[in-house]
Amino acid sequence: MKRAISNELTKWKSKPKRMPLLVYGARQVGKTYTIREFGNEHFNRIVYINLETDALANSWFDGSIEPSRIIKLLESHVKMKIDPKDTLIFLDEVQSCERALTSLKYFNENAPEYPIIAAGSLLGVSIKRENHSFPVGNVDSLTLYPFTFEEFLWSLDESLLLDEIRESFQKSTPIHASLHQKANELYKIFLIVGGMPASILEYLNYGSLASVPDVQNRIVNDYIADMAKYASDSEAVRIRQAFSSIPSQLAKDNKKFQYKVVRKGGSSRVFSEAIDWLEASKTVNKCYGLTTPEVPLNAYKDFSSFKLYMCDTGLLVMASQTPQSIILSDIGIDNRFMGAIAENYVAQHFAASGKSLLYWKSDSKSGGQAEIDFVLQEGASIIPVEVKAGEHTRSRSLSVFASRYKPPYSIRISSKNFGYENGIKSVPLYAVHNI
Repeated sequence: MKRAISNELTKWKSKPKRMPLLVYGARQVGKTYTIREFGNEHFNRIVYINLETDALANSWFDGSIEPSRIIKLLESHVKMKIDPKDTLIFLDEVQSCERALTSLKYFNENAPEYPIIAAGSLLGVSIKRENHSFPVGNVDSLTLYPFTFEEFLWSLDESLLLDEIRESFQKSTPIHASLHQKANELYKIFLIVGGMPASILEYLNYGSLASVPDVQNRIVNDYIADMAKYASDSEAVRIRQAFSSIPSQLAKDNKKFQYKVVRKGGSSRVFSEAIDWLEASKTVNKCYGLTTPEVPLNAYKDFSSFKLYMCDTGLLVMASQTPQSIILSDIGIDNRFMGAIAENYVAQHFAASGKSLLYWKSDSKSGGQAEIDFVLQEGASIIPVEVKAGEHTRSRSLSVFASRYKPPYSIRISSKNFGYENGIKSVPLYAVHNI
């Protein structure tokens, strides 16, 4: 199962002044598998330690965390000499051992020749609550997200279709009608299967979508179990309530997160820490409003106004209990929640490619309300992005934005074919990974 992050791992290995690497990511996005595959390809040996299940290895970090001592203990544990030239050290579930996290600082300072990767499902949560110093400035970091549609097509051996999609995107010219139809059908399947490796394997192994929701439900239950394990009882309740409210939040015409939707009388004071937990665990993607769409965009975030998307669109489809028939057939064209699913899909892809998730909403002083789903910064230019689930793409919001802020062009994402007209670049939903 090919992952785009493998290229980044290879770059890390080749750095002349390589530091230990931290790999973030939500539970079950494939961190362990991907890192082990990378290790098998680029090293002669892997020393793998799971700090959650291996109590003995976990205990080593209670004493001195000087690298020479840790290396000796590792060698004794795996009964082999660790040669830094050809051996990868992989500390998995590092959130279970905060001292192991701290030890990366000393590996970087005193034993930089050893290639070492640490990964954890709740690494961001652990760092927020840690009692020991985080190795600031002594680690590189990467985040692994759920599969993108591009990675899903790799798993289906559809590289040639991806080549055609990429070429049409670059030229803004329509792809052949038969390929457009095929790509749209695969996109709909991806909405249901989502980007969790276990869900994709279930689909690949059985060629059916019937049992995929069962796999996704187990993943969500694991997320809920983590909330109970890594938070206090009262905080876990609030985290679970905020997470469970996401389908209802996205079903509103105004998708701005509203605390009262979570619970009657809900407020920022009650739920802000729960939302921070969800964001730190990579379980959700947070999209901030903009006070004004000017360069640099990140300087104009409105931290009081945001939308929450699930990290994986397949999990959203399962959690909302959207019937598969609505997604796969034409009856879903007029279903309002399909717009929320399409937005979640775009947010998932933008997050995976490292883009800041930002949106813009006009004031009501002149000409009524206008809202742009996502706003991107391209160099010194601001690019508005509108998302539509179907082919009905008429909307005044892009026109309002263009007239006010004069972007070099706009992007409209929908189920329509590629094209460019009146300053609007049309991008099919299945090509979002190219933006």
